[in-house]
Amino acid sequence: MLYSVLPWKALLVLTVIVPPVLCAALLRLFQNKLPRDHGREFAVNGMKSAGKIRGAGIVFICAFILCALLFAPIRAESLIYYGAVFLEMLSGYLDDRSEKPWGEYKKGIVDLVISAAVAANFVICNPQLLSVSFFGFALRLPAVVFGILAALLVWMLINAVNCTDGIDGFSGSLTIVSLISVGAAILLRTRAKDDTVLMIALLILVLLPYLWKNAEPSTMMMGDAGSRALGLFLAVAVLKTGNLLLVIPLCFMLCLDGLLGIVKIVTIRFLHVNPLKKIRTPLHDHVRKNIGTPWSNTQVIYRFCILQTVISAVTLLLML
Repeated sequence: MLYSVLPWKALLVLTVIVPPVLCAALLRLFQNKLPRDHGREFAVNGMKSAGKIRGAGIVFICAFILCALLFAPIRAESLIYYGAVFLEMLSGYLDDRSEKPWGEYKKGIVDLVISAAVAANFVICNPQLLSVSFFGFALRLPAVVFGILAALLVWMLINAVNCTDGIDGFSGSLTIVSLISVGAAILLRTRAKDDTVLMIALLILVLLPYLWKNAEPSTMMMGDAGSRALGLFLAVAVLKTGNLLLVIPLCFMLCLDGLLGIVKIVTIRFLHVNPLKKIRTPLHDHVRKNIGTPWSNTQVIYRFCILQTVISAVTLLLML
């Protein structure tokens, strides 16, 4: 909306200032109206979260969508993504508020339907990006095949980010590192301005006030309302790089931490084997509890973010 009427310098200043200020104001305004966490019995130190404000994701995701509508170009493709992010946030928030948490199958089906819609929207609007590449070799995929892979990618990242949300400041910080990495990859591949990079910047800016309150010892948590919506947007950003295989290096630590648990459940439930028997999932619980010298929460955050930064830096250098 403001994108087309303001001088670029004024737009730049407002783009940097408005998102964090708006999110901080909304968090303060609605903090007493958000649900409280009940704690998690089986997570390491999970019961310490009992009583904290939960579901802050509904605030920073709404702030992000509003800022995107104000500062980014309005396109039909983007509007569908905003709608999908909102629906994913809403489903997570309803779960956060529910007295009886939603079952994994119910959440999985909701995620899959939204993921399929996002993938279909991407395929229709970006026919030039339906390819994968590795080691300089590019392979263009049929639209249906790419759509299926894209839907799986979206579903995977929704659940990966959701599973990492178990330590104060961890999920938000690690997601920001991946968002910056993906944004840099988009710029390197397109060599031009891209609306997605602006949206990434807006999302990071609205996350900052939340992380201020989520730093240990936190008073506020994003809940499924935030983590699932963040995962969906991160997946859209990965697709915009033009190579969905970049999810492996640029979101490596998120996927490693968040998806091992899903792999473990699937192998036990459907294959009746447990190859990860000695690994506690999510991985951040393993390094806090099941290794010789357990890591502190701060060590988990710093070390995972450092590892992701190094992996991303090497990947981006190889793309030059």
